[in-house]
Amino acid sequence: MQQSNVPTNYLPAVTPENFSVSSQPASASDAFVDRRAKDAAKPRGERRQFGSSHSGLSEEGRQLAIAIDQYKLEHHRRYITCDEMLMVIGTLGYSK
Repeated sequence: MQQSNVPTNYLPAVTPENFSVSSQPASASDAFVDRRAKDAAKPRGERRQFGSSHSGLSEEGRQLAIAIDQYKLEHHRRYITCDEMLMVIGTLGYSK
């Protein structure tokens, strides 16, 4: 078996003879479809760190969950940091 001098990862050089630019896609399935415009019209609900049901919590736990949800809505946050949670807890009147 004769070995070739061309490496296996060789790509041919692009020259004006073998390069063409087409303004049309090769087929309809190759066409780019921008789905963002359709998705932008859909109203999206707020993403929450905690579930929307606080029925299984104690009264204090429910108050904290509601306060955290309100903080996240006001500050457009999906998740909050520990420092932010301490701040929310402080606004509810708790202290160390």
